[in-house]
Amino acid sequence: MPSARLIDARLPDFGVPAERPQLSRQIYAERLAALGKARRAANLDALVIYADREHCANLAWLTDFDPRFEEALLILTPGSTPTLLAGPENLGRAQTCAIEVDARLYPPFGLLGQDRTRTPALNEVLQTAGLRAGNRVGILGWKYFGPHEAARPETWFETPSFIVDTIRQIVGEGGRVVNANALLMDCTTGLRATNEIAQIAQFEFGAVACAEAVKSLIANIRPGMTEIEAAQHMRLGALPHSCHTMLSSGDSLVGLNSPTGKRLAAGDPVTSAVGYWGGLSSRVGWLVEDTSGLPTAAADYVEKLAAPYFACAAEWYETIGIGVSGGELDALARRHLGAPFFNLVLNPGHLIHIDEWMNTPVYPGSTETLRSGQAVQCDIIPAVGAPYYSANIEDGVALLDAAGRDELRDSFPDVWNRVQARRAFMGDVLGIKLKSEVLPLSNLAGAMPPFWLAPERIFSVA
Repeated sequence: MPSARLIDARLPDFGVPAERPQLSRQIYAERLAALGKARRAANLDALVIYADREHCANLAWLTDFDPRFEEALLILTPGSTPTLLAGPENLGRAQTCAIEVDARLYPPFGLLGQDRTRTPALNEVLQTAGLRAGNRVGILGWKYFGPHEAARPETWFETPSFIVDTIRQIVGEGGRVVNANALLMDCTTGLRATNEIAQIAQFEFGAVACAEAVKSLIANIRPGMTEIEAAQHMRLGALPHSCHTMLSSGDSLVGLNSPTGKRLAAGDPVTSAVGYWGGLSSRVGWLVEDTSGLPTAAADYVEKLAAPYFACAAEWYETIGIGVSGGELDALARRHLGAPFFNLVLNPGHLIHIDEWMNTPVYPGSTETLRSGQAVQCDIIPAVGAPYYSANIEDGVALLDAAGRDELRDSFPDVWNRVQARRAFMGDVLGIKLKSEVLPLSNLAGAMPPFWLAPERIFSVA
């Protein structure tokens, strides 16, 4: 097992992409064809994809359209142009999808108080879109369920009941309505589990934006600021967020909290995270220059929590690769941080996508193996609690085989050069030796500064 030590090292300027790579309409056409093939293999006659502001990844992956303020519904039936139902504020955006759709206004998807007097009957709308009695219909929203949760998990839905109930009424007793989210979201067979090279390049744009926001926060945070004042130093960009921006401190430190007017004090623990489509960066640290500023009860924070945690993260980075099972990564994390003190929560790694957590093959005993084209988040969270609170080094990597790396280098040379610079920094300075297929997407590149008033003091492998 690697061990950790603190060193003084400046995080290099890896560069920031000037433009966000765009996906071609051909990619979306290929995704639509692949989903049709998956539908047929699942013995389904039609698919219905639901989306709202919080849960838009499946629809956005297929159409490059994400509803804002409102909801949307895409109906896919063989031999017909897909029908896309949108509210009044999103209808214009829906008409510019990356695949051909018949975009129609459905007023109930609009906000409360808007005119709904001309709302057509939903069953008529869905039948016009191609749903029929006796159909086997798969519904996709954002989550599916398993046998530990329900006796018949395929009949459980997170999509609004008025939609599910209407589809059940249409197909009747001779039909069937099932949860089909696994077609896109299963870690092994789901179509969103692996990514095109252009998609990985686009995810790198989001990952860099996340890292630069957290880096700027750590470089500028000072005692006496309010949390909101500190968050303003993140210089948050214009991309859609995959989650709300997080920052909390002191005795009220809770990982998911948003910044407040609470004033930061010397010696406070601080946690923060920023997520955009394709990336998330998170760090936990202390508002001190060195161990002498730590609270007496947490004076051994480095040796008791931070150093063991970094050693775990370093081995995670050195272990991950194509063909590695999720069970191996899970066992590695529990080998390092299995003691009750660390209180390891969540899975130590997951697939990242438009949604911050798509799914995860990382769980005890998992035999699901990682594949080329996947984007994976290092997400190891010990919920230690006061007085030590936590540690975090959360960023994402992409996995690409030799052919994929060649394509990335040739098609997106700037992305490739930044990836190679990060790999060199992690190996030469941090002592983390990555496999050739592991491509770090974040400009934080394995850096873990425990003392935020001395951000150039970071951990490395001893």
